[in-house]
Amino acid sequence: MTLIVLAALAMSGALPQDAPVQTAPPADAPARLGGLAPASPWPNGPPAPGQQVVFVPNPRTPSEAFPPPPPRENVPFCKRGQFDGCKQRGG
Repeated sequence: MTLIVLAALAMSGALPQDAPVQTAPPADAPARLGGLAPASPWPNGPPAPGQQVVFVPNPRTPSEAFPPPPPRENVPFCKRGQFDGCKQRGG
């Protein structure tokens, strides 16, 4: 009976863990996201109540911000059950 209770607690995560839970993202989070995240969420601190917040959209188009990969010269034909990274026969 004790083993069943301990197994249930282990499966539910109720037992104490060895590693501490990390609450804040690491300092290199913008680098891991490809540089899309701001360096700091509020450079001048959070806006004061009643202060006007101005939204400035990105001037680059989506195709400029996220360019497509270059075309591949040699694409093999698809095998049975394969759908990605190949071209269909007979078309």
